[in-house]
Amino acid sequence: MIPEDAPLALRTILLAAPRGFCAGVVRAIEIVDLALDCFEGPVYVRREIVHNRHVVRDFEARGVRFVQELGEVPDGATAVFSAHGVSPQVRADAAARKLRVIDATCPLVTKVHLEAVRFAKMGYEILLVGHAGHEEVEGTMGEAASQIRLVSSVADAESVAVRDPERVAFITQTTLSMEDTRPIVEALKRRFPGIHVPTKDDICYATQNRQVAVRALAKRATLILVVGSRNSSNSNRLVEEAVLAGARAYLVDDVSEIDPAWLEGVETLGITSGASAPEFLVNEIVRVLRAGRRVEVEEVLTVEEDVHFPLPPEVAGARRPSGSGASLPVRS
Repeated sequence: MIPEDAPLALRTILLAAPRGFCAGVVRAIEIVDLALDCFEGPVYVRREIVHNRHVVRDFEARGVRFVQELGEVPDGATAVFSAHGVSPQVRADAAARKLRVIDATCPLVTKVHLEAVRFAKMGYEILLVGHAGHEEVEGTMGEAASQIRLVSSVADAESVAVRDPERVAFITQTTLSMEDTRPIVEALKRRFPGIHVPTKDDICYATQNRQVAVRALAKRATLILVVGSRNSSNSNRLVEEAVLAGARAYLVDDVSEIDPAWLEGVETLGITSGASAPEFLVNEIVRVLRAGRRVEVEEVLTVEEDVHFPLPPEVAGARRPSGSGASLPVRS
């Protein structure tokens, strides 16, 4: 934690724009928020609704119960699927238990699931570029487990064996680094020249935009703080992008995790946040760093975002009046 009277060389804070919540996260949080209003509790959420401990803790304080698997949910209860998506087996289990299901899967993740289903029906062997153990990857692989192979590195791409090189397709996890993914995809295309590709880039618009923004910060800032939780894939990728662009970078959950030693001699600091990190966490860091100091704050805009996803029918009718928003994003 940084003492508010700590001597710092800091003169300028650069804020990445865009940063923070993407449309899929806003939608997922609003779904849980509205479910609390619409249905008698408790509301159960399978896994973390988004990968941020502050969001999860705030919902827990409001009575939401987070579970690892649906077996922990009583029959007939309300269950929300997280933004990362689930496999068809999870959906079948929910139906068998007669759970009231509200699906908060990000529509861009759903797009990848549909691609997997389409390629599988066409008889292709599918190479999924992603990280083992990530919830999004687990859900996508469940769409066609016998036909999907996970490729996590260039080495995997160089060694993966397929039954028919002419009947291969690839898809990707939505929250990957563009820089890390590019050489993997290039290796696959070199090995399998006829490989079928997604109709549109699978890495989501928000992931790409935040990576472009953090690289812009790295041109001016010697140190970059990325606000996000350890299990947030896109937040970890932002740290990697910043380092590749030549800056020192650290991932912090909130202001309490900042080591004052990182800031020694730093005059220009960049701050960004992952797609599941609430803006109040960034605001708190800025407040502490500016307390009693003359520090200018500048927003570095690289691209405008204006993306919105519709709510699922179970809660769509309960949407709050325009401008009110869900409770979590506006906390201060």
